[in-house]
Amino acid sequence: MQESFTSQQWLVNTRARGDVEAMLSLVPYARRIGVSAEVDERGLVFRLAPRQGNVGNVMLPALHGGVVAAFMETAATLDLMLAARVARLPKIIDFSIDYLRTAHLAPTLARCLLLREGRRMANVQVSAWQEDETSPIATARLHLLLSDPPDMAIESIAHA
Repeated sequence: MQESFTSQQWLVNTRARGDVEAMLSLVPYARRIGVSAEVDERGLVFRLAPRQGNVGNVMLPALHGGVVAAFMETAATLDLMLAARVARLPKIIDFSIDYLRTAHLAPTLARCLLLREGRRMANVQVSAWQEDETSPIATARLHLLLSDPPDMAIESIAHA
């Protein structure tokens, strides 16, 4: 069976291992822009590698705002998938980003904070920085709908 976010068993096993790289491998755009993850003393940190293809303003050079937003959105979604109480698939309802500084062509890091997890929705805050975590280049807030993987939903209907 091919690995997929739609498989409840795969999602449960991946969460149990804390294998964010396995999750990232299934997101083609994350691979394309150079997203990876690592664990430090404070938890999970996402990294956006400096790639020439991610530049939006060649004069500075600066990262494209859409790349920064996609990086932060990916980080929030995957962080929530690992941090949630139960294996669920988050779907973005609302995404709001504040660009605070120029994102230069340099390694960019992001850390997420799960503000609230309810039965149906979650709120996540993301902060992205380059040299100093206390000087973010952007902050974002996301509201996400929590849903069961498709095979889990089918299984729960069959047992009803």
